[in-house]
Amino acid sequence: MNKQLVFIDNNQVLTDSLTIAETFGKEHFNVLADIRRTIENIEKLKESEEVKELGIDMGVLKFYETPYQHPQNKQIYTKYLLNFDAFMLVTMGYTTPKAMMIKIRYINEFNRMKEALQKQQAIQPKTTAEMLLMYAQQMVEHERRVKEIEEKVTVVQHRLDNIDRIDTIGDLRQRLNKMIQKYARQNGIPFNYAWKDFVQAFNTAYRTNLELRRQNYINKTGKDVSRPQFLEEMGLLEDAIRVADKMLNREAIAQ
Repeated sequence: MNKQLVFIDNNQVLTDSLTIAETFGKEHFNVLADIRRTIENIEKLKESEEVKELGIDMGVLKFYETPYQHPQNKQIYTKYLLNFDAFMLVTMGYTTPKAMMIKIRYINEFNRMKEALQKQQAIQPKTTAEMLLMYAQQMVEHERRVKEIEEKVTVVQHRLDNIDRIDTIGDLRQRLNKMIQKYARQNGIPFNYAWKDFVQAFNTAYRTNLELRRQNYINKTGKDVSRPQFLEEMGLLEDAIRVADKMLNREAIAQ
């Protein structure tokens, strides 16, 4: 798991509910429910006489509700930003051995990022020359990032162009099915074996377990959805098509 767990925002070390959901293997709406329940309990505790008598500072718990745009369907949803104290309170009930290991990683990352922030604040430029040097360095870094983004956009556009050249029509689910069929023909394997290769490639590309997530979804909803239907429900069809496209291109190059 190489995903960045925490980040610095407005001179605070924070994580967010999306990252928590992904790292702990939970659905985002369940993590949101845990956060909102925690906030509700905090508000009740603020009014208790015991908290007032003990002088407990509830202000150390930082929850910031903020909108974000889903990368697939472009709709606006809600997520939460949390500081270390809020994160620990929300995840207090996550007690499986795996969850404990993940929390230890979070603690290490919070401490590491907090130390980095303190060092950054300690070396803030004070003279005009230092300010100019800092701005120049920031401009160089900005230009480097812009170039990196442009290169990534070029790669993505190339992949999309390759997808467009594949002989597939219809909606995204139909397109994915036809790409898997084409992969099966290229390799001379049954259709279900081609799907198994796709699932393995998807899991590797996005560090997930597609079949486990689909089964959990079926158990929760009672809907026996196919893989394309599940990917559509989760807003992952475009990611799936890119994985299938990579599989087809790889086989074409090998031939």
